[in-house]
Amino acid sequence: MKKKLEEIKIIILDVDGTMTDGKISYDNNGIETKSFDVKDGMAIAQAIKHGLKVAIITGRTSKIVEYRASELGIADIYQGVGNKIATLDELLAKYKYTYENVAYMGDDINDIPAMMRAGYVGITADAVSDIEEFAHFKSKYNGGYGAVREFIETILKANGIWSRIIEEYKGKK
Repeated sequence: MKKKLEEIKIIILDVDGTMTDGKISYDNNGIETKSFDVKDGMAIAQAIKHGLKVAIITGRTSKIVEYRASELGIADIYQGVGNKIATLDELLAKYKYTYENVAYMGDDINDIPAMMRAGYVGITADAVSDIEEFAHFKSKYNGGYGAVREFIETILKANGIWSRIIEEYKGKK
């Protein structure tokens, strides 16, 4: 497994149910809201800071996702995607990566095609059971509650990056 983790150059995340708890709320004016876990955000930002690419591929479209991605420094945001493989292939061509370089995290059956190809696959604790067979990693946390953080930390730790991050923070006074 360590070998698989050493090949990772890009982390691709689903949004609803992975970066969020999967609930979509609307206020009286029809304004959509979502909640993101701040600890997931810290891991995403650190992965980017230390040279990994992070991308979002999601079936829904939301300004909230654009805002959160921008806040974290995620440049590759694909929303309203029906065919995640076509988008994934486009992303791989853009960076000249292979599927072995991909870590993918999702939570539902629409993630299966990407999961079948990715070099390292993670799922949330509350992911649907139909996708468990494709996972190399199952978080102990539900989507929107630290699952992404745990997944990214696993990758960063295997590559010796997480310990450097901790040392950087220890050095800040």
